[in-house]
Amino acid sequence: MTISQVPRNNISDNSNFQDGNLLNVQCKQQLADGISGLLSAIGNGVDREGTAKTPTRVANMYDDLLSGYTVDTNALLNGALFEVEYDEMVVVKDIDFYSLCEHHLLPFYGKVHVGYLPDQKIVGLSKIPRLVEMFARRLQVQERMTQQIATVMDELIEPIGVGIVVEAQHLCAAMRGVKKPNTVMTTSAVRGLFKRNSTTRDEFMGHVRHS
Repeated sequence: MTISQVPRNNISDNSNFQDGNLLNVQCKQQLADGISGLLSAIGNGVDREGTAKTPTRVANMYDDLLSGYTVDTNALLNGALFEVEYDEMVVVKDIDFYSLCEHHLLPFYGKVHVGYLPDQKIVGLSKIPRLVEMFARRLQVQERMTQQIATVMDELIEPIGVGIVVEAQHLCAAMRGVKKPNTVMTTSAVRGLFKRNSTTRDEFMGHVRHS
């Protein structure tokens, strides 16, 4: 069965859409039409009743999944930097995240571990998971996301050093391709003293290993 032979009953009505944080009505309609074409191409394998509202659902979903593009990093941390006399390492571990691989649009997910050595300033605890979420909710590759988190931590908090470790499983390697569902990819990025001093770096990695 070809695309032309399948009636496109799944085309959505843009009256179902409202402007979102990232996608306006027109963008959502364009996405929905693309999903309708995908469902039509699949043909008889699609449950027409079950997928009738799928294009609309998917278009609205992407406004949420890609919401990280709309977040301003300076606004995110504004008012959450505090002057404190603390010169030991701060580590926030096991921050859950979900992201979309930009190569196949399949999810990858896992945990982020963040450590930094303050230089008279600390950041509010909730801001670090929010920072991870900002970069995760984009079309991503794990390597870039790891570097982005480290760079923003380094530039906005201005610590003595920063360390980031990301551990993730990728559905593009589990559901397709090599089909190895238990594969875990680990990436890291270090800045400042974490990069120059092996003792500091080892202390951070020790915290991570005891997750």
